[in-house]
Amino acid sequence: MAATKKTATALPDPTTLGYEQARNELVVVVQRLEAGGEPLEESLALWERGQALAARCQEWLDGARERLTAATEARTSAEDADA
Repeated sequence: MAATKKTATALPDPTTLGYEQARNELVVVVQRLEAGGEPLEESLALWERGQALAARCQEWLDGARERLTAATEARTSAEDADA
């Protein structure tokens, strides 16, 4: 993803990203960090960006889990009411 080559201030706020967008950018960030060769300042900025992207992905996953739990509980309640 070319967007990760931009400075952190030019990148969209992670809290505005959808799950897939955040995950895809996180993959690129991790690849760049694993490849090495970045100056220390850039490596730190990438790490911080990765942390923010990982947190955003976790928010999406937690929200999905809550929705699934609520749907399962609603279905169980409806089935119990019908019994």
